[in-house]
Amino acid sequence: MAGGHKSVRVPIPETRWPSRDEAARSLLYSPIRVGAVESRTRTWVPAMVPWRATDEGFVTPEVLEWYGRFADGKPGVLVVEATGIRDVPSGPLLRIGHDRFLPGLRDLVEVVRRRSEGETRLFIQCIDFLAVKRRPEKEKFIRRFLSLTPHHRAGLARLAGFERTAVSGTDDDVREAMLAISHTELLALLDPREVEDLEFGYRERVTDVHLPHVAELPRTLPPLFAAAARRARDAGFDGVELHFAHAYTMASFLSRTNTRADGYGGSPQGRVRLPLEVYGAARSSVGADFTLGCRYLGDEVIAGGSRLDDATFYGVEFARAGMDFLSISKGGKFDDAKQPHVGEAVYPYTGPSGHECMPTVRIDERGPFGRNLPLSAAIRAAVRTAGLATPVVGAGGINSFELAEAALRSGDCDFVAAARQSLADPDWWRKMEMGRGAEVRRCLFTNYCEGLDQKHVPVTCQLWDRDFTKSDTGRDSIKKTADGRRRLEPPPG
Repeated sequence: MAGGHKSVRVPIPETRWPSRDEAARSLLYSPIRVGAVESRTRTWVPAMVPWRATDEGFVTPEVLEWYGRFADGKPGVLVVEATGIRDVPSGPLLRIGHDRFLPGLRDLVEVVRRRSEGETRLFIQCIDFLAVKRRPEKEKFIRRFLSLTPHHRAGLARLAGFERTAVSGTDDDVREAMLAISHTELLALLDPREVEDLEFGYRERVTDVHLPHVAELPRTLPPLFAAAARRARDAGFDGVELHFAHAYTMASFLSRTNTRADGYGGSPQGRVRLPLEVYGAARSSVGADFTLGCRYLGDEVIAGGSRLDDATFYGVEFARAGMDFLSISKGGKFDDAKQPHVGEAVYPYTGPSGHECMPTVRIDERGPFGRNLPLSAAIRAAVRTAGLATPVVGAGGINSFELAEAALRSGDCDFVAAARQSLADPDWWRKMEMGRGAEVRRCLFTNYCEGLDQKHVPVTCQLWDRDFTKSDTGRDSIKKTADGRRRLEPPPG
């Protein structure tokens, strides 16, 4: 359930698939220019993290096959997963923060070019994120992580039987006393950030300007993004998507919750300042003849967060600055995420904003189908009113030709993006174009895939991960996950 709506299961709507001639005459399968390149169609596979890189962030054979399968479907644009711009450990997530990653990224470009027969434009999404720690055990938090202050002693002194410890006890005595009281009493002793650190895990915010590295983000991030964009160009990608969405650093600068008083927060102009400076640095690095755009939020869906009026302002500013495309998402914030279990990190797609980001068939009576298109429609209208023709990418529960074509014809967007449907059937774009839509394996929108992503294990789809009947072309056996229970790659088309 999300946004207070009653949870109901909405059936997957039946649809009419186009003939080959109808697809050829459609907007969906018409060309469009996006920056320095032309996309053969208006079909778009957005960034999805499959957790197939090495722990050091290198491309693996599994990464190559993942993107090769999407390339088989010949989408107009394919966006590689969120790829870290810093040269720091970040688990099995691709990285682009050093030249040593370039050989693998070049291999990735080559695989997509070959598998799509040169028909798919390949972009890479570049991301920065701040520290997020796992939820600690209470004992470890109190004994090791909590910085004791007079405030804690004063609160403890108000509890019967602990007055002497609070006044004259050692720090270790105070910590043991805090562990001896009830959990409710303990929470009352802590300030709001300490409560969050205990109950959800430590998480840095862009407003933590008391931390030198956070205060310096406006100085450090533009050159980091610029270097990453240049490496992307050197690796042979057709473009870069700057990740300004969801729970991460750049989206946090755009959020109304950004109250920084250093000129990089507090007002729409202040909040958009660093994203524009990041774009400017990246543009200077790659030149005018390289496609450069961003993905950002049309609505944060959190209390006190940015709404559509903020997003339309940002969209016009981005377009005026020269961005080549605007890809619109929704929600996916830490702020309203569910409490994680002890030993796990908070996951930004578990609360209401996360459900709106990836709506399921149980979200409410409206269902997920095209649910977020009004956001891209409003942003596109504002950009057009400003006299700019920047392509806008719409997304959110797209699973049929009818829905995609209607979105384009009504002006909701210029590109149609589909993540989960493309995961369910990477060949679906090609099948529709060939007049074989009846063969499309349609997404169930249960977010089985998201549940795997939350665990940081290889993402698969429930519609194909237990299909062990068909081996991929050229393979003697089906490649499976480490536990042998799921296939790593979709069945061949």
